[in-house]
Amino acid sequence: MTKVLIADDHPLIRRGIRNLLENEEDMSVVAEAGDGEEAIDLVSKEDPDVVLMDVGMPKIDGLEATRRIKARSPRTIVLVLTIHDEREYVDGLLK
Repeated sequence: MTKVLIADDHPLIRRGIRNLLENEEDMSVVAEAGDGEEAIDLVSKEDPDVVLMDVGMPKIDGLEATRRIKARSPRTIVLVLTIHDEREYVDGLLK
């Protein structure tokens, strides 16, 4: 079973993603975060296999949250969800 954490500051987006994933037999949503700080904390508590991370979030943005999550939990896969197409976001995520 793949454990998934959804990190997005829009509750409607989180709910929609959760609804999609709940139909998958091999996936389980273990937590939802509304900002980057909460996502970092929940990764430590829930130990998800995958984090679906929004880039534009309050407190700590998705780029910095991703860096901190990967530093603490290198095996956690972070998939970034964003509507941004600016090169700085893409370059920052790839690094």
